[in-house]
Amino acid sequence: MRVLVVGATGGSGRAAVAALVRARHEVTALSRHASAMTGPGVRGVDGDATDAATVDALVAGQDAVVVTLGISENPFAVRLRGPRGTVPDVRSRGTAVVVEAMRRHGVRRLVVQTSYGVGTSAERLPLVMRLLFAVVIAPQIADTDRQARLVHASDLDWVEVQPVNLTDDAVTAPALVTDDDRTASMKVARSQVGQVLADVVERDDVVGRVLAVSHDPRARAAV
Repeated sequence: MRVLVVGATGGSGRAAVAALVRARHEVTALSRHASAMTGPGVRGVDGDATDAATVDALVAGQDAVVVTLGISENPFAVRLRGPRGTVPDVRSRGTAVVVEAMRRHGVRRLVVQTSYGVGTSAERLPLVMRLLFAVVIAPQIADTDRQARLVHASDLDWVEVQPVNLTDDAVTAPALVTDDDRTASMKVARSQVGQVLADVVERDDVVGRVLAVSHDPRARAAV
């Protein structure tokens, strides 16, 4: 398949690109500094995910789009002064641009990474995380909620992926993926999330579902 990854240089984006390449997909990676990712199986394109002309040109001819937009800056600094490297509503604004481009070009499969704690999973958040969401990252969670509602309202074959707290741990075991907000823990490695994002690109059984993704300490490492 030909797959566009929007927000490709973030941790989850890079992991998704790597997993897609391992699965022998033809990947186009978009972010402000994605040209450095160009290599076997990957075409990196520097650009702004909120720019309609850029996104429209890249969506054309794709079979699927994976969106991993976010703000990678320190959340406390972002709360105090706002983000310096991107617009505050990058998730919803960029996703809206992607959805419109996909409609224009007849591309159906959309996979979007949001966050555990958006929608019905908010009721399962531990108290500490609820406080963090309310005090530190409330604007980002509000934008992620807008992003999710936009995806659900689209007429596309969408899948929403909600990882719990992201880590850079070197984990090769598969993540636990559920569609009823259950989790095995409150952390998950970006490499695990990237694998899930790549896997659901081809799975018709999860279309229209919200998937919670967490690390299962009982899972065995992949061979």
